[in-house]
Amino acid sequence: MTDDDAPTAPRQRVVRVPGSRRARLTPVPGSEPDPEVPGGDDEPRPARAARDSGPNDEQLLRDVPPHY
Repeated sequence: MTDDDAPTAPRQRVVRVPGSRRARLTPVPGSEPDPEVPGGDDEPRPARAARDSGPNDEQLLRDVPPHY
């Protein structure tokens, strides 16, 4: 099968976004352009679980790797 035999389906296009380093794709035909993202701004984030602290946690948090 060659490219000439392939059905011509609408394709996504790459669109440059002015002032941005990233390009974006056009929506796929039949898809929703703005999908609902789980954990978006509308839903509160779950609270972080309290961690047990170890004997050297304070030192590890203060240490800076030598390449910094």
